Amino acid sequence: MFYDAVTNAHGLPHDPFKALVAPRPIGWISTRDAGGRSNLAPYSFFGAVSSDPHIVMVSSNGWKNTIANIEATGEFVCNMATWDLREAMNQSSAPLPAGQSEFAFAGLTEADCVMVKAPRVAESPASLECRLISITPVRDLEGRDANHFMALGQVVGIHIADAALTDGLFDTARARPLTRLGYMDYAVAGPESLFTMRRPKGG
Repeated sequence: MFYDAVTNAHGLPHDPFKALVAPRPIGWISTRDAGGRSNLAPYSFFGAVSSDPHIVMVSSNGWKNTIANIEATGEFVCNMATWDLREAMNQSSAPLPAGQSEFAFAGLTEADCVMVKAPRVAESPASLECRLISITPVRDLEGRDANHFMALGQVVGIHIADAALTDGLFDTARARPLTRLGYMDYAVAGPESLFTMRRPKGG
């Protein structure tokens, strides 16, 4: 099949876009508001955009508490969501009243960071402390506001649980990070799905 993606007239029961751009890493973003109250929420429009310096992106559908807190404080933390933490991650997506802690609601522990004031998820095997570079409204080809807001942050500190290291390497497969697919679907990257390929050399 083919359809015009601008009009989005696909004729399917649900928009397949998120299922096609998949799997997507989950940015489990922790912040504090200007009053010092903690917030935690998962975002599937998330990823790394630069390796030197380390820069990550998180995009929010609407001006939600996460983006508001990032703008107010200039800080956020990306925590790795894993198979073991799947239920807590899902709980943290609940639409709680402003000021109610998703950490407490999901039964998670706040841990202090070193370079930023926002907390990290103590149970997560890896967390990235970030400082805000910019927040950009997302617009379409016609310049119309898409009601999405993209925050770029530079990673200024990294936490890795000692148990997540194997021979000096972060053992991604053993950590079993979650990924987001389309609809209500998730996937997990584990040892059973791991394989290695070397890049080819030029001729």
